[in-house]
Amino acid sequence: MPDASDAAIVTTGLTKTYGSVTAVAGLSMAVPRGEVFGFLGPNGAGKTTAVKLLLGLARPTSGSATVLGARAGDASARRRIGYLPELFRYQVWLTAYEVLVLHCRLARIPTSRTRAEVERALVTVGLAERAHDRVGTFSKGMQQRLGLGVALLGNPEVVFLDEPTSALDPVGRKDVRDIIRNLRDRGMTVFLNSHLLGEVEQVCDRVAVVHHGSVIASGQLDALLSDSGVRVRVDGLGAATGKLQRFGELHRDGDWISVDGVALETVPDLVAEIVALGGRVYAVEPRHQSLEDRFMELLGGES
Repeated sequence: MPDASDAAIVTTGLTKTYGSVTAVAGLSMAVPRGEVFGFLGPNGAGKTTAVKLLLGLARPTSGSATVLGARAGDASARRRIGYLPELFRYQVWLTAYEVLVLHCRLARIPTSRTRAEVERALVTVGLAERAHDRVGTFSKGMQQRLGLGVALLGNPEVVFLDEPTSALDPVGRKDVRDIIRNLRDRGMTVFLNSHLLGEVEQVCDRVAVVHHGSVIASGQLDALLSDSGVRVRVDGLGAATGKLQRFGELHRDGDWISVDGVALETVPDLVAEIVALGGRVYAVEPRHQSLEDRFMELLGGES
């Protein structure tokens, strides 16, 4: 777990029960400042409940949590937090500009700052040209952008995004990923709650995998995902292919040979062996474990 002394979010034994049901069970983690942090887990793993605890929208049964150095739910800290819930709706008769002005008032942002805040948010999420169009004319992707704009009012230090791309098409997902990267570049901490592993793998610096309300693995993506082998495109080997088994488990697919479990430092030896056996090498591609494979491995294949 990263150093908690300067972390944006820290939880220690955080637990939430509803009667006989334990939604969050002894959650302990630290989220560094200025990173995109992926909070992953299957449906029902306790992700949304954990977010509610961190925002102060629910009270823990036991344990503790701090956000920006203050107890979760502290009013002064909440002014420095942005939040995009998974399910949200804005009045269809309002324009994007009016929605943002309304939320500035709800956030008690001074009137003197409202215009600048709204215009900054519109530019950040790419809605400046649609500022005065009604929400009812917006696509799902544009509404998602507007929700992100609301979450960014007041220039928060931490932004919680609950499944921000789950209902979007590929273009909309790319747009949201670009916005998330921009937020990180500006020094914000982004807490991304998601079960879409491909999306997480593209934007997150660090992840925590939660199952049955507890973190079962966490760390930087590179550290969590192991090298799984190498693919080599060859010809001229024929029956000699079997002699490569000492390097790892072999799989043949046309001109490609996959060698599972081979250490990357032994790849030059593998290539040299292929050449010595009379083969010609056209390409060498390292294979890395995907986040989905690692996720299923951690869950033990559980559906």
